[in-house]
Amino acid sequence: AAEAAAGWKLLFDGKSTAGWRNYGKSTIGKSWIIDDDALMLDGEDLRGLSFEERRAALEAWHERAAPPATDLSDLITAPSKDALAEIREGSRAIGIEGLMLKRRESPYLPGRPKGHWYKWKRAPLTLDCVMMYAQRGSGKRSSFYSDYTFGAWRTDDDGNLGLVPVGKAYSGFTDAELKDLDRFVRNNTIDRFGPVRSVEPKLVLEVEFDSVHRSTRHKSGVAMRFPRIHRIRWDKPADEADRLETLEAMIETVAGETAQAELETARTAASD
Repeated sequence: AAEAAAGWKLLFDGKSTAGWRNYGKSTIGKSWIIDDDALMLDGEDLRGLSFEERRAALEAWHERAAPPATDLSDLITAPSKDALAEIREGSRAIGIEGLMLKRRESPYLPGRPKGHWYKWKRAPLTLDCVMMYAQRGSGKRSSFYSDYTFGAWRTDDDGNLGLVPVGKAYSGFTDAELKDLDRFVRNNTIDRFGPVRSVEPKLVLEVEFDSVHRSTRHKSGVAMRFPRIHRIRWDKPADEADRLETLEAMIETVAGETAQAELETARTAASD
């Protein structure tokens, strides 16, 4: 297909950020668009209509206009909540976050109104990591060390065990916990690099994240998506934190990449 030869690809596939690193530049013109809903079509405001009516209008427009490099999102139906939960559990295998539930009769409302839509994300992954560095926050957190870089254990080629950074997080903890973390950083600083402090590697952070993928930009070779602090493991010795191999085993590879390849093949065929 001409689009494939020109380098068309998904803007974001759930595993790699390569497609949107230059968002807004030349690559934005070589990305697929997935249409799910319509707020306005042909000058007509559809926001007051039900989702079913808006979707029907979108499908009719898509068939009529046949826009290039554009697909409609799949609509999923299930006979029961248990069946829907089973579909949600399989979402990780195809590299997506979960399900977006919408009432059929729901209008489009601004803001975050409750009761009409629900983003039912798959369960997050977790890893026990060790805090390595801390940096001051911004705004009301500017006087606290609130941004934390954490690592996992890895044995190098010489057989030496050490920590390698695997992510950075600055959310997931309460204000009270922030004060405790800030105190730990100040009392356990072993080196400073401008606004960053290196700390003694003895505090375990249970990190929650949506997915993990290969990355050539990180020393560890992997990168987490949306990491946040789930728990502060004051009780756990640092030498019991997870190894890098544990994180690598969570990488979505075969199933997700196969499904993605099939999807892109189908899109290429459709554009021929």
